[in-house]
Amino acid sequence: MNPSVADAALSFDLPSEAVTAALAARLARRSRAGDVIALRGDLGTGKTVFARAFIRALRSPAEEVPSPTFTLVQTYEGEAGAPAIWHFDFYRLTRPEDVFELGFEEALAQSIVLIEWPERLGLMLPRERLEVRFAPGLTSRARRIELSPSPAWRGRIADLGP
Repeated sequence: MNPSVADAALSFDLPSEAVTAALAARLARRSRAGDVIALRGDLGTGKTVFARAFIRALRSPAEEVPSPTFTLVQTYEGEAGAPAIWHFDFYRLTRPEDVFELGFEEALAQSIVLIEWPERLGLMLPRERLEVRFAPGLTSRARRIELSPSPAWRGRIADLGP
């Protein structure tokens, strides 16, 4: 695959969790403070697996990365000048404006933000973001992932591959 910067989306068929994790790690190394990554997909399609691999790539492979389904947010402080990472899971969010109680504005201003179930934010979801859509693949362990970048992301992911 040789996508151009003008391409709206990149799609990947990922045969295993390990390949999904490797793609997440490559994407993590291209991210920076202020980035928003919206993870979309049904339950069990790999959003949390992707988020764990992303976070571990920027912190430590041994980092404990629990799902924020019940807490709604987990934070990982930056080390040695690296930005913090805020991992939100809005599956249980009842009203979009409730995100302000979780520190959402602070996270957007100075951290890398991963959001599971971003559709729960409605119009509050930042326009400048990378959309990552997850769907089942051809086998129970495979996934299909589509990356839809806003303009600031296009150049950073143009050569990204599985």
